[in-house]
Amino acid sequence: QVQLVESGGGLVQPGGSLRLSCAASGITFSIYDMGWYRQAPGKERELVATITDGLSRNYVDSVKGRFTISRDNAKNTVYLQMNSLKPEDTAVYYCNARLALWNTQYWGQGTQVTVSS
Repeated sequence: QVQLVESGGGLVQPGGSLRLSCAASGITFSIYDMGWYRQAPGKERELVATITDGLSRNYVDSVKGRFTISRDNAKNTVYLQMNSLKPEDTAVYYCNARLALWNTQYWGQGTQVTVSS
């Protein structure tokens, strides 16, 4: 049974930081491309950041220079360090695991991030 469990969300003031974690089980984590997506109220889910099995990283323009994605294959965990948070970063953040070779992907249940004073 595949599980992706996010943690680390919460309420933070503008300019603050949060670190999201996503612990995976039931998959061979090291061969999966991992990603973080977010969905704000009334908006479509959007890609925030990805990290491949080869450690190539990609970010949506709006978070470049503020967010950093990383992974620890020994812990089957992917992280999203979020700095200089803005109110427009408020959303539910979802972890994604994707293996293009098998056209397979999995989603976590999401964690709420609220940036507000």
